[in-house]
Amino acid sequence: MSQAGDLWAILLAAGEGARFGSAKHDADLDGDPLWAHGDRALRSGGVDEVVIVGDVQGGVAGGPRRRDSVARGLDRVPADVDLVLVHDAARPLASAALIRRVIDRLRAGDVGGVVPAVPIRDTIKQTDAEVVTGTVDRSSLVAVQTPQGFVASVLRRAHAAGEEDVTDDAMLVEALGERVVTVPGDPTNIKITYPEDLELARLLRSSGHG
Repeated sequence: MSQAGDLWAILLAAGEGARFGSAKHDADLDGDPLWAHGDRALRSGGVDEVVIVGDVQGGVAGGPRRRDSVARGLDRVPADVDLVLVHDAARPLASAALIRRVIDRLRAGDVGGVVPAVPIRDTIKQTDAEVVTGTVDRSSLVAVQTPQGFVASVLRRAHAAGEEDVTDDAMLVEALGERVVTVPGDPTNIKITYPEDLELARLLRSSGHG
């Protein structure tokens, strides 16, 4: 059974933000940088300690790829910590309730990882350049968000098992054959990728989200 002090998080605030036009983790959202919103939410959701990976005060230097940055954060997590969350600073509206859902399912056991997921609402087409080549059945598809939660020992093994690039840590855990399950995500837990996403985040916060 997990005990108090066993739950840490890695908050990814590295990257150049090429599509955003600047380092988006430092972008201002209602007086605070994006990473500060993530740090506050993780602690409010029940995380004991947060390792920030990025060019921020007290942070760990990021790596050339996302998985490298996570690995550097993992190096700062004590070996006796049982559970680890990985969250993107680019999702500043993650709520404490969402974080607790991930943690509660992770603590329930019988999983290597837990990811928040939302249904796909749009029709998904396959294309070759601009030509539609097929329509994908979306009934079994979901879009996943962060924070994602993992048994720490499983996440360490997953990062040690290969060097392929991935878009999230659940892919590495899945490759081990470990069980990854979903919990309900939150449509307002948007990812800041383009400048207009930051404007949407401001609107959502003004209406009580995040």
